Amino acid sequence: MTPRPALAFVSLILIAGAALLIFLTLLGGAVDKNPTNQFYFLEADTNGLGSAAPLTRWTFWSTCSAMGGRNTCPGVKPAYPFDPRRNFGTDDIFGGTKYYLESRFMFAFVLIGLFFAVCALFLGLIALVSRIGSFLGSATCSVALFFQTLTAALMTAVYVQGRDAFRADGRTATLGRYNFGFMWAAVACLFLATLMLCVGGVTGKKDKGYSSRTGGRKFFGRRKSTKSNRDRGSFIDPERQRRMDKEDDD
Repeated sequence: MTPRPALAFVSLILIAGAALLIFLTLLGGAVDKNPTNQFYFLEADTNGLGSAAPLTRWTFWSTCSAMGGRNTCPGVKPAYPFDPRRNFGTDDIFGGTKYYLESRFMFAFVLIGLFFAVCALFLGLIALVSRIGSFLGSATCSVALFFQTLTAALMTAVYVQGRDAFRADGRTATLGRYNFGFMWAAVACLFLATLMLCVGGVTGKKDKGYSSRTGGRKFFGRRKSTKSNRDRGSFIDPERQRRMDKEDDD
């Protein structure tokens, strides 16, 4: 029995989990409800930096102040950049637009990755009954994996260096454990799902071909053997009978 359906089923769970984690990360800063109002990429001490609040958190949508451990975001704007010059009107931490483009590309890449993850989820349903579905699902999931990996890599590069810059200025700064955990966990889920879908398609092909060929050899071999014995018996029995008759006459 081919393991394709089992692999496809596990892949569906992994893809659905990755899509959920990406979606939760996207909601951080956009929805002021528990638990999404606890999700952020970087929290830093911004006291005295231009128009910044004493404690600021960066999300995909805005810079939020922190009250009682939860985000308080005054407004939302998609693809909100990590750039203190534009955020607060100051160059005290680092000047220029060092992380502006990277942080904005993150938003585009995460949306593309989420789109292909959802497509792979539907194709994974076809993989339960078809090898073609396994290969199509694997290809689509690999595209989602590519863009999700880009997003996670940019996120790590931008906000880890941003944290270090704040700390170098003598300020406290911490990474958002939920967003970082969710984004890299989504990468792991998509990687495993891509691998399982691909293995399911290849294994299904090999098992089907081997069974048919093996069964054919056994079937035809058995028929040939039976026919050979029957034909051999038809010649041997009369000869034996003639010898026995000759011995009786002697």
